[in-house]
Amino acid sequence: MVSAPSLPTADLAFIERIAKRIYDTGFITPAVFALEMVKPLALLGSHSMIFFGPIVSAFIKADGYYKAAELFEEPSNIELLISRLEQLEEEHKNKQTEKHSER
Repeated sequence: MVSAPSLPTADLAFIERIAKRIYDTGFITPAVFALEMVKPLALLGSHSMIFFGPIVSAFIKADGYYKAAELFEEPSNIELLISRLEQLEEEHKNKQTEKHSER
């Protein structure tokens, strides 16, 4: 995992968990595209998440919702998530290549 010296281990684990969830859905490319588009607006998006938090939490279980709003306030943390998604995709491609080469 790409490490960011300014982030605590719990925050890195949270980003890792989000990356794995996105990876498990199979929507890595659209997620990376969307994250790259919103990265310049990270602060505004984070504040919007906090504003809409009470409404969102009324409809869904939002355990990590405010944690995500806090973490993704910094564009560098979004870049960390993008990097981790790209690493997961590369690891998957390497595994597929190894499987095909064994045949």
